[in-house]
Amino acid sequence: MDKGLPVARSELILGGQRSGKSRRAELLARDWLAQSPAHSAVLIATAQPWDDEMRERIARHRQDRAQRVPGMRTVEEPLELAQAVQQQSRPGTLVVVDCLTLWLTNWLMPADIFKQNEALSQELRAQEAMLLIAIEKAAGPVLLVGNEIGLGVIPMGRETRAFVDALGRLNQEVAQACARVTFMAAGLPLTLKDQP
Repeated sequence: MDKGLPVARSELILGGQRSGKSRRAELLARDWLAQSPAHSAVLIATAQPWDDEMRERIARHRQDRAQRVPGMRTVEEPLELAQAVQQQSRPGTLVVVDCLTLWLTNWLMPADIFKQNEALSQELRAQEAMLLIAIEKAAGPVLLVGNEIGLGVIPMGRETRAFVDALGRLNQEVAQACARVTFMAAGLPLTLKDQP
C-alpha cells in the first residue's frame, strides 16, 4: 500500500484474481474515513448470488470488509451502476465500485440471449456511457475495481472471446475517464496513470 498517497478524484484499480485490488480499495477507504469525521464511504457491490459458492463468497466478503473497514456501508446494485454512483456520490463521500467485471457479466449473461438481443446490446453501451459521465461528474472521489483478464491465453470459445473484448474495451474507457489507474500484482500497486 502506498503510504501517504492521497485518494484520487477517480481511480481504476485493475489486476488479476487475488492480486490485491479489492484490498487496496478497502485500505484507501479506511484511510479516507480516518482523515476526517466528516468523511463517509460506501461500497457499491455488483455481485449476484447465482449459486451456493457465490453466496458463500459474498457472505465472506461482507464479513471481511466489515472487519477491515467498519465505517463503510454497502449498497448492492448489479445493473444500474451509473445511477448508483450518481445517487451515492456527494462531497466528503468516497464511493467504491467492486467490481466492473461482475457488472459487465451481469449484463452479458446469459450469453445466448445477449448476443441475439440488439436492444440489450445498445442498452449496455448506453449504461457504459452513463457510467463514464457519472465518474466525471461525481461530487466526491470514486474508486473502481476491475479485472484485467487479457494477459493470458486467447480463449477458445466465441462467447468468452467476446467477453474478454468487451471487458478490455470497458477497462480502456474507464481508464481514460479516471485521474489515476493502478495495476495490482501480488498485492503490490503499479501506478499506470496519475493526473492531478
